[in-house]
Amino acid sequence: MAPRYGLRRFAVVIFLFPHLIAGPIVRHVELVPQLGADPRRPGLAQRICQGLVLFIIGMASKVLVADRLAIHADAVFRGASAEVPGLVDAWAGAVAFALQIYFDFAAYSEMAIGLALVLGLHFPLNFDMPYRATSLRDFWRRWHMSLSRFLRDYLYVPLGGSRHGFARFTFATLVTMGLCGLWHGAGLPFVIWGGVHG
Repeated sequence: MAPRYGLRRFAVVIFLFPHLIAGPIVRHVELVPQLGADPRRPGLAQRICQGLVLFIIGMASKVLVADRLAIHADAVFRGASAEVPGLVDAWAGAVAFALQIYFDFAAYSEMAIGLALVLGLHFPLNFDMPYRATSLRDFWRRWHMSLSRFLRDYLYVPLGGSRHGFARFTFATLVTMGLCGLWHGAGLPFVIWGGVHG
């Protein structure tokens, strides 16, 4: 049976601003037990300093790296609607876009984790060098880790996962990844993207 929380704790979880950025997805069972801790407990200065450093690194990654890469990637893809780019431009745009989305998502997670740490809360790690993954499955275990765990626990496993034969495994994987695509953006291209990953 799921635990029951009072209105105050429920409201804190819902309105916690670092939780609202772009991840990590923090479950109530990870967060609510931390709400009772004294924010002035030992290690306050260290938590604040670490949190601010993480936030600054995330902000710098977003503003100085991701947003600058976006300028080049957007120019290449916007120009592709008028004329096909050359091989070098196409590859440069694709690499710029791949790095842009990595630094963008990683930056938001670092900022959220940093802000939470300033408030005395520990959020889970959300990125673990996904571009060093050795397979697509490994990639999804490293990229937006909290979303992958959420989808696994609340969608993939209840749909049967890999426990009930190949057909059920295929169905659960395609539905889970299709909804993962929909989570990334509302539209058929995102659902197709999720289905291809599935």
